[in-house]
Amino acid sequence: FCPGCQALQPPAPRPDLFRLMDCDRSFRIDAQQLQQRFRSLQRAVHPDRFGQRPPKEQYYSEQHSSLINKAYQTLLNPLSRGLYLLELSGVEPVQETDCDADSEFLMEIMEINEKLAEAKNEDNLQEIEMLIKVKQEALTKEVTAAFEQDDLQEAKELLAKMKYYANLEDKLKAKKMPS
Repeated sequence: FCPGCQALQPPAPRPDLFRLMDCDRSFRIDAQQLQQRFRSLQRAVHPDRFGQRPPKEQYYSEQHSSLINKAYQTLLNPLSRGLYLLELSGVEPVQETDCDADSEFLMEIMEINEKLAEAKNEDNLQEIEMLIKVKQEALTKEVTAAFEQDDLQEAKELLAKMKYYANLEDKLKAKKMPS
């Protein structure tokens, strides 16, 4: 907001999402604090509050609201938060090929994919869902440790593995939805 006239200003071209959400630039975040900041920012700039304001301010409000949603979703999700931290550190984006050397890992992913393809009932799907969740939690702990040790290469490789599990999770959700 303009300090003089209180008019809403346009968002910065490439804002730091951590600064926007008042978080330390770290992989470890306080989800409750993030949610409170999200709600507080949305209350301040939500488009519903700018219905009677000039069109330019209405437009800025939509931009801010969209940016705040993006920041919240990015920082809340461990995979996207890790990828964003790597981006801020100037590390090349994660590719699936970053864990191609780990044949044991790739076999594990293939086995889960097969289980998912062969799953006949809700119990099978729940078993697979629990397996994926446990693996994601373990990887999240490893990524946290890698970032805290400033080992960006290790973090990048672990995030590549997290991407595989995120893909499995998407396949699982698609399979659970009634057609």
